[in-house]
Amino acid sequence: MEKKETLEEFYKRKFNWIPESLKNDFGHFNIFRLEPYLEGKVKTLPYRRRDFYKLMLVKGASSVHYADRVYEVKKQALSFSNPMVPYKWDHLDQITSGIYCIFNPHFFMNFGQIHQYEVFQPNGTHVFELTDEEAIEVEEIFSKMQEEIDSEYKYKYDRIRNLVFELIHFGMKLQPAEVQTAQLGNASLRIASIFMELLERQFPIDENHRQIQLRSASDFANQLNIHVNHLNRAVKEMTGKTTTQLISERLLQESKILLKQSNWNVSEIAYSLGFSEVTHFNNFFKKQINLSPTQFRKSGQS
Repeated sequence: MEKKETLEEFYKRKFNWIPESLKNDFGHFNIFRLEPYLEGKVKTLPYRRRDFYKLMLVKGASSVHYADRVYEVKKQALSFSNPMVPYKWDHLDQITSGIYCIFNPHFFMNFGQIHQYEVFQPNGTHVFELTDEEAIEVEEIFSKMQEEIDSEYKYKYDRIRNLVFELIHFGMKLQPAEVQTAQLGNASLRIASIFMELLERQFPIDENHRQIQLRSASDFANQLNIHVNHLNRAVKEMTGKTTTQLISERLLQESKILLKQSNWNVSEIAYSLGFSEVTHFNNFFKKQINLSPTQFRKSGQS
């Protein structure tokens, strides 16, 4: 399997440019029309993970490989791709139209935990065959996203987030009740998924949630009641990153938000993130971005 594709690599591969908005820590969203494929033969897209979410309406016969499962799309489908599960598309027919949106996890920061929904869970259903009537409804939601992103409305991204939730619930309602409650998937997928959920559940940090409790791979392993080596193997297998890397990335992301958006001093932020000494926090932060927390707070960086 190829290495995980980042948003930057996606833009370079597709458009040979990188949006400025990818440089911030507050989320990225975009929407595109699916390029028609009219040669009438199988077109295979690489089997790989992405580090972003992708919601897609595609019209045309396809074979979709998700983790250890294969979905056969006869005519048209709504799909939900997430950073946890690798996937591959085989377009078996002439793809006449389609539309998709992409966004990174930061886009939903402080706006809801979308990774908790079944359509993004490793053991959930990710592809839904649509009737013609359902396809029209889904396309209308995507069209509203396009209208919003093209507008000058100050709160357009809040509106877009709501439309993403609308698509999520549209897909989940298509699942039979027994599928919604089924617990499928292999052990590594389940472990990595629960780890990510436990990690994200500790944030955002606010006045009522002042200190995280799970700070190390061992902390998470104890919470999951598994050996830390088992956790590390599962997380590495599913995400391509180590447990420590993912924890550090999330701590850095939250520390940046607190430094820019709160009036807490550096010591309070260090405490909230589970650092026993402010010097430990300073060393951690500077190692990541080559600036001290105080320098970052005074800078124009985000």
